[in-house]
Amino acid sequence: MICNEIDYEIIGNEMQIVEIELDPNETVIAEAGVMNYMEDDIAFEAKMGDGSSANEGMLSKIINAGKRAMAQESVFMTHFTNIGNSKRRVAFAAPYPGKIIPVDLDKLNGVIYCQKDAFLCAALGTKIDIAFNRRFGVGFFGGEGFILEKLVGDGMVFIHAGGTVVKKELHGETLRVDTGCLVAFGEGIDYDIQRAGGLKSMIFGGEGLFLATLRGEGTVYLQSLPFSRLADRIIESAPKLSGKQVGEGSVLGGLGRLFESD
Repeated sequence: MICNEIDYEIIGNEMQIVEIELDPNETVIAEAGVMNYMEDDIAFEAKMGDGSSANEGMLSKIINAGKRAMAQESVFMTHFTNIGNSKRRVAFAAPYPGKIIPVDLDKLNGVIYCQKDAFLCAALGTKIDIAFNRRFGVGFFGGEGFILEKLVGDGMVFIHAGGTVVKKELHGETLRVDTGCLVAFGEGIDYDIQRAGGLKSMIFGGEGLFLATLRGEGTVYLQSLPFSRLADRIIESAPKLSGKQVGEGSVLGGLGRLFESD
């Protein structure tokens, strides 16, 4: 499997963009709806499949599309190709505040597993597959359930994470992580879910009922701000659709809303 060799530049700090430079006839694949801007001579087409196999039959495309639908991902991927005679650029943006992580699959034994909504774009030739975790603990309590995305190839892929990104290299050690803070990990990492301490800690500790346990040899990427946590805080702070609200600076704050009439 030989992926296109793409050049790139990551722009920005908290709301990052990755700008991909394409040679003539070079292609980059991306999730639907993440394109930010593109220069002249960039043509794009939505296709069923990642284009990693030139001889992929219709049945195989339908099966792969079905797996992506189960993961609540678009069954189509967008292919951006430079049809001009000189270098052109196309840019992709992360959908929420955080960082874009460039990953060279050739340095990770050709495989990385990531949360199903973390993948952004990749060089043509990368296989975007769905991995179903066989452990029931991971399936029921792992945040992403049985489903992770499996990226296979020898080129560059780009994934995004919320908040600050931490890269860990494990050499036989064990790392326990909040399930929502796990972004991606390499092939040599064993992923499981374990109870977060005793019963009192599970109920009153505020760290959730279960933690992801990672052990083995390889790379792990973590995020400081999972989108689910950000969304929960926004919902908690959002004003009601009707009725007066106590301002943010009020001493009463949320207590004042207890005395409001419906």
